Amino acid sequence: MESLKLLFSTLILRPYVSILFAIFFTSAVQSWGWMRTFIFTLLGWGVAFAAEFSSTRTGFPFGFYSYIPETKGRELWILNVPFMDSFSFVFLAYASYTLALHLLHPSWKGLQRWRVLFLATLLFVLLDVIIDPLALRGDRWFLGKIYGYPEGGIYFGVPLSNFLGWGVVGSGILGLFEAIDRSLGGVPAGASFPGLGGPFLYFLVLLSGVGMTFWIGEPTLGAIGLGLSALPLGFFVTRLKVNQRWNK
Repeated sequence: MESLKLLFSTLILRPYVSILFAIFFTSAVQSWGWMRTFIFTLLGWGVAFAAEFSSTRTGFPFGFYSYIPETKGRELWILNVPFMDSFSFVFLAYASYTLALHLLHPSWKGLQRWRVLFLATLLFVLLDVIIDPLALRGDRWFLGKIYGYPEGGIYFGVPLSNFLGWGVVGSGILGLFEAIDRSLGGVPAGASFPGLGGPFLYFLVLLSGVGMTFWIGEPTLGAIGLGLSALPLGFFVTRLKVNQRWNK
């Protein structure tokens, strides 16, 4: 009973994570089916948790940081990592991967695998360039102060090692998933049309982060985020127009 109460409390405390995960799950099941979606979810969370657990002890791969245990007892923690934080990597990786597939369409069948992984990893890191400085200022919005870097960082308090770590984790999640995916038989996830759910999720997270950055009074950070967001958004809109002409 206590476990159920804690799970319910976790969902209430982090409703935005639950909503974003629901968007991911619905989109992924429609595109990939239940098995691939389950594998991606478990793999994404496992790699992210291992990376966060390692970083809070050894500094690899994100650099040293620590979570503030104010929410212990109110949400699910696994060892010294809040479950929802590592769980968020699942839908962020999916959104980045499917957006990369859209941007590289319609030449999926002839694509070299590394190009998809490289672009998806860049998009994944871009999300963190917007998200991490905002999350670090969580005491100024509803997230709350949940973690900190003991030595600070050059990019609005975030060390560059954090972004390198996101590159390692993103490429790890997606590379492992593609390797497993190809062994399952049938049409691989990267070779099927992913629908618009993933790109919608990507830009929802990205632009919500930019908007929140302006709202908490960080115009410089917001302007940088807006400029960076314009790149993938512009390419995506252009790709949609090209696809419409392609399908005529």
